[in-house]
Amino acid sequence: MKVLGIETSCDETAVAVVEDGLKVLASTVASQVPLHRAYGGIVPEVACRAHVAALLPALEAALKQAGISLKDVDAVAATNAPGLVGSLLVGLT
Repeated sequence: MKVLGIETSCDETAVAVVEDGLKVLASTVASQVPLHRAYGGIVPEVACRAHVAALLPALEAALKQAGISLKDVDAVAATNAPGLVGSLLVGLT
């Protein structure tokens, strides 16, 4: 079983593919550190918009790294709490 994992709870966009709960086939992370540095901390609206821009490229990269297509994914898991509401909604959507 291949599970696609999505993490967007705060300021990092992460996508992974795990097989049979044990083998990590892919793991990608898009960092937002440079975006928030100027503010001295995480700005929720900035984080949310950055997730929107980063999620599909991270998904495509993870699928490529795993050597599979979306049709090969058996289940999807996404962070639903705790986190920034807007950021969580991007990953869940």
